[in-house]
Amino acid sequence: MGRNIDNKCKQCRRVGEKLFLKGERCFSPKCAMVKRNYAPGFHGPKGRKRLSDFGTQLTEKQKAKKYYGVSEKQFRLTFEKAAKKQGDAGKNFLKLLESRLDNVIFKAGFASSRAQARQLVNHGHFTVNDRKTDVPSFSVKLGQVIKIKKSSQKSPYFRNANEKIAKAERPSWINFNNTEMAAKILHEPKDEDLPQSINVHMIIEYYSK
Repeated sequence: MGRNIDNKCKQCRRVGEKLFLKGERCFSPKCAMVKRNYAPGFHGPKGRKRLSDFGTQLTEKQKAKKYYGVSEKQFRLTFEKAAKKQGDAGKNFLKLLESRLDNVIFKAGFASSRAQARQLVNHGHFTVNDRKTDVPSFSVKLGQVIKIKKSSQKSPYFRNANEKIAKAERPSWINFNNTEMAAKILHEPKDEDLPQSINVHMIIEYYSK
């Protein structure tokens, strides 16, 4: 995936809500959406421009793409895959994005942000069913187990983060074994586990044109 070098805080301010791109900072008073809850620019807070239907759909697509940290190509391919599946295309789309390995690593508490999770995966720190997997877009399936690779468990990051990882809050579809530091997928995300801030129907309308 091409690296997004845009300032993360400005990305949140541009769409008008938190995308949780900077881990713990997003939950602190230092968060840009707390300090400067308006679009980036030189003239301070102003009312946001009224968007056309297309502009609203495009903004929602860009917001979801940044939320999960995926490229335009990956985003569209995931949408096309979801559209071919039976059932609600919007829910299928979000469930496919939720099942990405980098997102599962983040949701399991191994990382404080999706960007950090993606970096850890790229560096080969995890196994899926005991096989090294270093592809962030890898789709984790029901019953698969994600563990920290044995040689990585002694790295400074994981030694220092062990207690924090063990205490992390997780969605119901991920079971975590504190003894083995392993995350297992129990079932696919339920409707309430999907991000409520993303209007997926706007994205469907955007790609339906």
